[in-house]
Amino acid sequence: MSAETAADKAARVAALPIWFGRVDPEPLKGGITNHNFAVLDRGQRYVVRVGADIPVHGIVRANELAASRAAYLAGVSPRVAYSEPGVLVLDFIDGRTFTPEDVRDPANLPRMVDLLRLCHQEIPKHLRGPGFMFWVFHVVRDYAHTLQAGHSRHLPIVPDLLQRAEALERAVGPIDVAFGHNDLLAANFMDDGRRLWLVDWDYAGFNSPLFDLGGLASNSELTPAATDELLALYFGKPVDDDLRRRAAAMTAASLLRETMWSMVSEIHSDVDFDYGAYTAENLRRFEAAYNAFNAPE
Repeated sequence: MSAETAADKAARVAALPIWFGRVDPEPLKGGITNHNFAVLDRGQRYVVRVGADIPVHGIVRANELAASRAAYLAGVSPRVAYSEPGVLVLDFIDGRTFTPEDVRDPANLPRMVDLLRLCHQEIPKHLRGPGFMFWVFHVVRDYAHTLQAGHSRHLPIVPDLLQRAEALERAVGPIDVAFGHNDLLAANFMDDGRRLWLVDWDYAGFNSPLFDLGGLASNSELTPAATDELLALYFGKPVDDDLRRRAAAMTAASLLRETMWSMVSEIHSDVDFDYGAYTAENLRRFEAAYNAFNAPE
């Protein structure tokens, strides 16, 4: 059986039973775990996400749906208008997608922190069904097994990466548990001119707040001073050496996860994307973050 093409997915979107008339799905850029389309129906715009479960990345679309619904009720994300297996229809946000430069803008840090607090504290009050967790060090270990089974070209360095992951996990230590987004790329923030939204809940789950904070810092390459400001705003107090070190460990771990995510994608993804270059870039950034974490104080 051949894989579903982008045209097949567009036809599937056009045939959804929620539309009042004929629609013409428009492909949207971005999305490397699914295909996204914009749909205009009777003057209302929607975003339609099409994608199956991805076991090698721990993506379970039922969990994404539960998180998306709870995020809407918590005031974090747009409304889920419709869903069926492999399809998620959301209200369209007429706004601007953030870039790393927007994340690095000091004026945006308080806005993003307020949104993260809503995510971490309010989504659990609305989440239905079984709880689900995202623990980056489990993800890294599972990726190592997947790379071994897939005979990845990166296998020679995997034992060293796992050893360093163990050191990072020890440094993080005991955690507070919140509901994390767990994929805080700049492009998952949107600004409609009045407020920020957080979108795309593929990897959502209970986690340490430090992972979202570390991911936000690493994905948009915040300076050490800006990272301290981010932590101080979130925790409401000056950053001490213990918090700084634990956050640095989680920041490095977020880059290790992104690196190994890309390694796995090199052998399992059929999306047209240069995963080899993405692996190399994230490995370089992980090495820098790990060396900074491991530098003598």
